[in-house]
Amino acid sequence: MDLADYTFSSQTPTWCPGCGNFAVLSAVKKSLAELNIAPKDTVVTYDIGCGGNMVNNLAVCGFASLHGRSIPVAVGVKAANPALTVIAQGGDGGLLNEGASHLIHAAQRNDNITVLLHNNQVFALTAGQASSTTPKETVTKSTPQGVSYLPLNPLLLGAASGAKFLARVSPFDFDESVGVMKQAITYQGFSLVEIIMPCLIWSTKEETTFLKTKTFFPNDLPKNRGQILDYLAKEENRLALGILWQE
Repeated sequence: MDLADYTFSSQTPTWCPGCGNFAVLSAVKKSLAELNIAPKDTVVTYDIGCGGNMVNNLAVCGFASLHGRSIPVAVGVKAANPALTVIAQGGDGGLLNEGASHLIHAAQRNDNITVLLHNNQVFALTAGQASSTTPKETVTKSTPQGVSYLPLNPLLLGAASGAKFLARVSPFDFDESVGVMKQAITYQGFSLVEIIMPCLIWSTKEETTFLKTKTFFPNDLPKNRGQILDYLAKEENRLALGILWQE
């Protein structure tokens, strides 16, 4: 397969210049092409959000769902036709606020889908309100006094729910993202990939420089479920990248 096979030549992305979604789109295309998975055999479900606009730019079978509902739609597609490659995409607001229960139970059941969670730590499309992953004390339009609670860790939630494949990538480390996505897509079971991508419009200066200063590739990875839970629970000021857990 060629990258052109996954491209709508008549469509132009509407994301802000420099947005990580451009890299995510390219990484998904390259992953599918290198795996030789035909567009007709691929279904990608989306919810509402900046990343959801990708439904107009990725030439596969796309389904735009309600906010936070890309996972149950993906689960239904896979149940109806297990031969399909099924990917669910959504933001931190959709998948960890409105749709958190869907992520939990899909991980618990080990549904054979891949979830790409675009984490920009804010409700970006609706003008910068706090989401469940917004750092504590961050001032947003919905939290003028600062966020009063600790943010959710998507991979810790996935691990606690029983997910057997957990990974985290930066969209700007393109080759690493492609490598991780390929393994997630071919994994036989529920795979969750968190994509750390601060919003260029609504994130704070500290958040936009986070990828350069506070992410790393660990040398030693957890060996059992107790260790991965402990490892993720202790993540605070630094975030590990790569495939962190696979059973």
